[in-house]
Amino acid sequence: MTASEAAAPRVSALAALLRRPRYEVLPIAGTLEEVGQHVPRDLPVTVTSTPGRGLEATLTLTEELADQGYPAVPHLAARLVRDERHLTDVLDRLNAVGVRDVFVVAGDGPPIGAFPDAPALLTAIAGLAREQVAHRPTSLGIAGYPEGHPLITAAELDRALFAKQEHSDYVVTQMYFDPDAVSRWIGHLRSLGVPLPVHVGVAGPVDRLRLLRVATRIGVGSSLRYARKQRGGAKLLRAGGYRPDALLTALGGGVAGLHVYTLGDVAATERWRQELLDRLSGEDRNR
Repeated sequence: MTASEAAAPRVSALAALLRRPRYEVLPIAGTLEEVGQHVPRDLPVTVTSTPGRGLEATLTLTEELADQGYPAVPHLAARLVRDERHLTDVLDRLNAVGVRDVFVVAGDGPPIGAFPDAPALLTAIAGLAREQVAHRPTSLGIAGYPEGHPLITAAELDRALFAKQEHSDYVVTQMYFDPDAVSRWIGHLRSLGVPLPVHVGVAGPVDRLRLLRVATRIGVGSSLRYARKQRGGAKLLRAGGYRPDALLTALGGGVAGLHVYTLGDVAATERWRQELLDRLSGEDRNR
């Protein structure tokens, strides 16, 4: 078997992931218009949630995206939900516009109400659905951390993930810079008895300094610096900015989907996706 033939399955798998990634966007002015101009209507668009902007900004943009025909996925931050009545209202709003997929996270900052973390909110959603008080979304996602969390130990992350899996349907990882760490982590999940599909998170093309600031804030800055020193790592942070191509081509198996952090530049992310898909298609034709 030639090297080209051996690489064919990996190229095909990557192309499949790139045909239907999830794009993560910010609930800020101009995002709706930028998504509408550049993102195909069949691609899922997830909307972040922060204490600074509040949950309302996330819900409003989610509703607007759903009205435009996008499979919109709000980040439902537990610490921004006041109580079960508030949660019921949120779930009813999402159900009314056909939103069937929700990504549940703890959120930053102190809790404003009854839910200190994602397990508590997931349990409440399950209880409301069981009592037929509110609709449970068809799909509930949770966060995973292949490269660790700056404020939570590995053992605590394992316990939380195991607790959340009962009420969830898939995992989305933090943005990664070490493909081997992702592969090891997926294997670790399976050894824990967690069968949930894994969508790996990767930053889209972005300015180098912005990427370093974001990576440092979420605790993977050291991983990014390490990745730069590895074979092919120079391509990650070249003069024109960061591109994730080398990380994606090195990604192992067991990945169900791709979650792309657009970091405020949806147009550049979609251009990059189309360019990489074209290149992969060309490689396929030339075999």
